[in-house]
Amino acid sequence: MTRTLKALSFTLVTASAALVAQAPVPELAFDTNADFLRTPPDTFVGEVGGVGANSKGQLFVYTRTGHPYATLGDNRTFYRNGSRLFQFDASGKFVRELGQDVYGFNAAIGLRIDPQDNVWTIDAGANQVVKFDTNGQVALVLGRKPETMPVRPAAPPPAPTAGAPAGAPGGAGGPAGAAANRRPGEGTPGSTFFRPSDVAWDAAGNIYIADGMGANNRIAKFDKEGRFIKQWGATGSQPGEFRGVKALAIDAKGNVYAADYGNRRIQVFDSEGKVLNQFGNIGTPLAMCITKGATQHLFISHAGDPDGMEDAAIYKVTLDGTVVGKFGSAGKLPKQFGLANSLDCRSETELLVGEMTNWRVQRITLKSR
Repeated sequence: MTRTLKALSFTLVTASAALVAQAPVPELAFDTNADFLRTPPDTFVGEVGGVGANSKGQLFVYTRTGHPYATLGDNRTFYRNGSRLFQFDASGKFVRELGQDVYGFNAAIGLRIDPQDNVWTIDAGANQVVKFDTNGQVALVLGRKPETMPVRPAAPPPAPTAGAPAGAPGGAGGPAGAAANRRPGEGTPGSTFFRPSDVAWDAAGNIYIADGMGANNRIAKFDKEGRFIKQWGATGSQPGEFRGVKALAIDAKGNVYAADYGNRRIQVFDSEGKVLNQFGNIGTPLAMCITKGATQHLFISHAGDPDGMEDAAIYKVTLDGTVVGKFGSAGKLPKQFGLANSLDCRSETELLVGEMTNWRVQRITLKSR
């Protein structure tokens, strides 16, 4: 480790320790509407992979509901329809469904709406990120479904690289063609994703993909046309490494905030992947969003157990990592959360929370004291 990296590590660890020692987190008062989405008869919102609102207040929900099926082709099995994309008006009234029979709708994991009101779905089953324009047409596809069913006997897998976990690039069961000298979790340059989970954009329209809930532990950067630029990250716990890149947010300066799920921290990078900061004291970060305006804040959902039913909360945090307050708890009642997998915060006081285990979206209004 270089002297510079050692100094950076010391600074980041010191900053994290200071946060752990801060005063108890105040509880934020809030109201909720947990039953405002109105779907047609016999149409249901299931496990919410992602929720977001556009500039007109229209809501979009990417949900794991539907009837998945597989079609056997000449040499691949195509499975689809495991998830659906719904649009609602600002009051929660159903408007339409988008993307019926889209090849990439298998296992919804995220949804974001960009500044131009395009809707982006992130799918952990298809390993794809799909952009829909404001007319509901597919405008861009990043990623490609894996070869799910080989029709010829597979060649023996390569011997795992020393220290590489099973399933990681270079490890036993890793993706075909992974370079033997690539660090575990570094992934393949380009849009070969392994359970991607989030997308974000900078002011220039560059696209950042969180590719870190499978064997990869990286952030991949593309230009606005979808051309690969660069990537950073690998498996580990040092600065710049991840154990599950679950969520992304980008501030007005172009800094990239990454929810490092397994290491229970938020890491902050510049647009080229240089580590700027890290902070903890926010539990296990599951979802994240960033507010607009002159003073920006992060809202970060925490789930302390795999089902999110024993320990849960949503934290409000300044960009330097100072926790302002938190609200909510684990459970199934209104004002409680069950795997709050998606957050949308277009203002300081209004949030949308999409839940996996409770099959719902809550509209949160924070109260001023």
